[in-house]
Formats: sequence, structure tokens, C-alpha cells
Amino acid sequence: MNPHFQIDSKLPSVGTNIFSLMSALAVEKNAVNLGQGFPDFDCDPALVDAVAGAMRGGMNQYPPMPGTADLRTAIAGKIEMQYGRRYDPLTEITVTAGATQAILTAILCCVRPGDEVIVIEPAYDSYVPAIALAGGVPVFVQMRVGRAREGYAIPWDKVAAAVSPKTRLIIVNSPHNPTGSILQAEDLEALGDIVRGTDILILSDEVYEHMVYDRARHESLSRYPELAGRAFVVSSFGKTYHVTGWKIGYVAAPAALSAEFRKVHQFNVFTVNTPVQHGMAAYMADPAPYRGLPAFYQRKRDLFRDGLKNSRFKLLPSPGTYFQCVDYSAISDLPEAEFSRWLTSEIGVAAIPVSAFYNVPKESGIVRFCFAKKDETLRLALERLARL
Repeated sequence: MNPHFQIDSKLPSVGTNIFSLMSALAVEKNAVNLGQGFPDFDCDPALVDAVAGAMRGGMNQYPPMPGTADLRTAIAGKIEMQYGRRYDPLTEITVTAGATQAILTAILCCVRPGDEVIVIEPAYDSYVPAIALAGGVPVFVQMRVGRAREGYAIPWDKVAAAVSPKTRLIIVNSPHNPTGSILQAEDLEALGDIVRGTDILILSDEVYEHMVYDRARHESLSRYPELAGRAFVVSSFGKTYHVTGWKIGYVAAPAALSAEFRKVHQFNVFTVNTPVQHGMAAYMADPAPYRGLPAFYQRKRDLFRDGLKNSRFKLLPSPGTYFQCVDYSAISDLPEAEFSRWLTSEIGVAAIPVSAFYNVPKESGIVRFCFAKKDETLRLALERLARL
């Protein structure tokens, strides 16, 4: 390349992510892909019909920048019904092109060069690149991991110790990808103690909000006025309605934060496709699909866990998301990435190394499976894993 055309990369350490690599290997080896985090089954045909109806009805031109009024109103109503907080659909709800865009936009709108952002690891892989693009400085705090019933947990004393005068944002994620852990009320109380009396903002990634099991309650930041007043709360229709490829989500935030969010939003995507918004708003009139989601995925989780309970994998708790983490130390002493490749190539089941969710890979002997799959897919994977 002509040296005059070379770019000094803003993300020099970013390459092909682990999800793409493992999925490509799964295809090459004809493996069952439990690595990539999306369903292999279709959405409700009624949702497709609602979107197609909007298309046929002529709803195909630009919608308002923050989202169609009907969808924002539906979102505000859902949040109020679920969590008891009323967001103004006019000024406090913004429809986004998926949760990843929402996360990037939230970070870009409030993080300036030199600002510190506390990232709790293991962490979803878009957080740190977004911080880098904003010129911010990630400050990492690692979750504790127990091999038995306690699973992963946030050490709030270490989060508090990581706060400095430069801290601008704390990112939390519950239900948590990749660990499947969830925040409890006492976690939110600890977070409140940390930010009280400061100007620290919070980004709460809640895309798996409807995947909480065993009758537990999703502790959205929207439930807690003190936290909601300083938070960008992100969710995803793709996760909730099995349409990850549609790339549609939303952010709920106080009016002052939403105003800054929208300043960035309008120049990185401007708005989100119109017929999907209208179709989604119509479909949301019935809350049954998302209210039924915990039971739907808990049955899949239990099917998968039951299939592994007599294996040499140690099952970590999975109270939320559609991910199951397992400790494979009784099977192999390979590093996580190598074990994942071996498992895909030799056993025929793809997984994701949890070490990939750390800024500096941390070896814990744990990999992540996705159980958002057809029952026959899960049973085939379990047959192959039984060889271990």
C-alpha cells in the first residue's frame, strides 16, 4: 500500500473476533455451533406479519430521528409495567440500531479524552473499543469466580477502589454475558453507595432482561430512582424476540442524558428502519411473548444442564442469559482458546473461551456454551459431549 494512504489505526489491537473465528471453524468441521450467541430457530410469524404489514402499508420513509412515536410509547409502557419507572417517550426513549450501537453512542456522548470508564471483566467485547474511540481510559475490575454454587460475582469493594476523580462512567451488565450471572438488589445498593454524591454516570447493558430464571427478578436500574437518574439503560428487541439480525434496540435515560445521546445518534445512524419500528410497536401490544421468555429459555437451560450433569464438566450457575459456563479442568489442561478449538475440531461442538472476554486474556479453565438452540441441536451437542 502507498504509505500516504496508510491509516494510523484507532483500534490497533482489534482483529477478527473470537466469535467469527469459532463459527468459521464450526462450519469447516461440521460442528454444532454453541459458540455464537444467537438462536437457530425463527421468530414468531406474527411479528414478521406485523413488519410486512407496515411495509405494505407504505411506512417506508424516514421515521423521526429518536424513533417512531408508537414504538417509543410502547417501550415506555413496557418499562413502567415491568419496573415501575415512567420514562417520557418524547424525551427519554431512543430507538437504536441494536444494543451495540446504543452502547457506542452512550459512551461517545459522555466520555471525553482522558476520562476513565470502569469495566467489569469478563466483559462483552464492544465496551473497550467504544471507550478507545471516545479517547477514554478503561479501568478493569475482575469478577470473582467460584467453582461451586456461587459462580461469578462483582467485588464491589474493588469497584469502589477503582473510582478516581477521573471516573466518568461505570458499565454494568445484567444478566451478564458471558457468565450468566445476575445482579441482586444488594448489588444495586452497593453500586448506589459508590456513585452517590459524585457525577459518575452508569451504562447498564440489560439486553437479556427477560432471561432470568428460577423465579428470580431482573433488577433493572430502572427500578432504582437514584441509579436510573444517572443511567443509560440499554435493551435489545433482537434478544427478546429472536430477531438478532434485525438490529433494533433502545436506550432509556433521563431527558438531559437522552438529549446528549441523540446528538451523537443522529450522526452515526440518524434513525432505525421504519417498518420494523411500526411492526414491533404493534407486536408489543401483547406482553405474552416476553413474559413467557423466562420459562421458554429455562426449559432449554435445564435440558442442557441435565445432559451435562453426569459429565466431567463442572457446571457454573446460570441464573440468566442463554449462556452456560462450564469448568473443563477435569477434562483437559489446555488453555481455553486451544481447548475450544480442540472441542470444535475433535468433538464437534463449538464453544467460546471466557478468556476472550478479558482485556488481557485470563485463563480460568472455563468455556461458554449458548443454549438458545432448537432442542434437536442441543441433544446432538450433548450426544457428542457425552464422549468426554
